[in-house]
Amino acid sequence: MAEHTSSSITIDAAPAEVMGVISDFARYPEWTGEVKETEVLEKDDQGRAVQVRLVLDAGAIKDDHTLAYTWTGENQVSWTLVKSQMLRTLDGSYTLAPVAGGERTEVTYQLTVDVKIPMLGMIKRKAEKVIIDRALAGLKKRVESGAAGPQG
Repeated sequence: MAEHTSSSITIDAAPAEVMGVISDFARYPEWTGEVKETEVLEKDDQGRAVQVRLVLDAGAIKDDHTLAYTWTGENQVSWTLVKSQMLRTLDGSYTLAPVAGGERTEVTYQLTVDVKIPMLGMIKRKAEKVIIDRALAGLKKRVESGAAGPQG
């Protein structure tokens, strides 16, 4: 079983607002940094993405991959890798927990990455930590800037 990395951050917004940004895949290139292009391939009966193609450019790792998303209630989304050029595993989740009466949200991001090329476990976990920390910082900045806007 692959090890995972997780981290949390508190965002000054309600969980629904945070999830609105997380679920707006079309805007990921505006705030994630590493994601250069997205395409929602399939949606569920509630209009939420269940399969998304992402083009990633994270320096040493450039990849075109597809993820399958599972939405659990209003405050959790998880994903698993469907196909990829460079990755063997890319599984993760965002879990949102309201704090301060629902005016703030603790966001926990968990990620497991395994690449097809050999890589030391310590280096891989450091890369996971960098990905998570940058994603959480980007999410916090995006939500708190008020740039979330309506979903489309």
